[in-house]
Amino acid sequence: MTRIAAEALADFTAALYRAAGLPQEDAALVADTLVRADLWGHSSHGVMRAPWYIDRVKTGMMTPVTQPETLVDAGAIAVIHGHDGVGQVIAKRAMLDAVARARKHGVGIVSVRESNHHGALGYFTRLAAEQGCIGVLVANGSPAMAPWGGRRKVIGNNPWSIAAPAGRHPPLMLDIANTVVARGKIFLARQKGIPIPESWAIDAEGRRTSDPVAALAGVILPMAEHKGYGISVMMDVLAGALSGSGMMTEVNGPYQSEKRSRSGHFVMALDIAAFGPRDIFETRIERMIAEIKSVPLAEGATEIFYPGEIEARNEARHRAEGLVLPEQTRLDLVAVAQGFGVPLPAAFT
Repeated sequence: MTRIAAEALADFTAALYRAAGLPQEDAALVADTLVRADLWGHSSHGVMRAPWYIDRVKTGMMTPVTQPETLVDAGAIAVIHGHDGVGQVIAKRAMLDAVARARKHGVGIVSVRESNHHGALGYFTRLAAEQGCIGVLVANGSPAMAPWGGRRKVIGNNPWSIAAPAGRHPPLMLDIANTVVARGKIFLARQKGIPIPESWAIDAEGRRTSDPVAALAGVILPMAEHKGYGISVMMDVLAGALSGSGMMTEVNGPYQSEKRSRSGHFVMALDIAAFGPRDIFETRIERMIAEIKSVPLAEGATEIFYPGEIEARNEARHRAEGLVLPEQTRLDLVAVAQGFGVPLPAAFT
């Protein structure tokens, strides 16, 4: 394991993206999204993914200079064509556009066509929450789960996130996939050489497995059985069908560097002030959090957390203590750096 300060890791990661051809501001954004995921404790969406995205730039499946095009501009709604640009750059533009539209109309909805994977969705919904809005983001992904009762994957885990300001607390934030676990966590288990719970996936023969390699070759199970399957289908309606992007087996993952992503996004912002005074809303959220945390603890539990609280605490702790990276992640980043001639951070040498 390698321990490194978050700022040093972000600077190094941004340098890799600049070397790959991204403009300085875009490289810094992508690096920030990845390091923020590590800070939150979601290493499955952290810098482990940096080489995947860079490989997509190298093969031409992701355009390093992102030039989204507005196809529809109709008051509260817009449609943006991403033209295979960098997913994080497109998602940030779409969320800020949705917030701006919400300021005028109470609600802003931006449908994004032909984008790329953009890491942890909560990064972008929190942008809305920090500006007094409720942010919603849905994305579709490459096949990860089978229709309920099947054993061939055709449906993405199609993650979604909602964030809202929470007064004196860090924002409420939910960021989940519709599988039992995000596929990135299985990649991370493979990276660390550790088994996974048998409740996560079935292998190619339809048998439950604790082997992350067999799981990646098989099917990840939906959360809540048939309910997770149904939710994932409807999220593809919002992110894929509505936007005119790829759907189901037409979408490819960030690690499939030889194929266009064809991912779509559904982005929505609700201006809280359009519904009533923001301070009253935030007071009500504080009351909600207080009631949640006042519930008596179940056996074995030590504390109750509201959605987003663990991430906020992890970020504060990891900024103070530094981030610990698996050795394989360090080696993968070193290989990319050596290929570009980018100097390694001191912690890597």
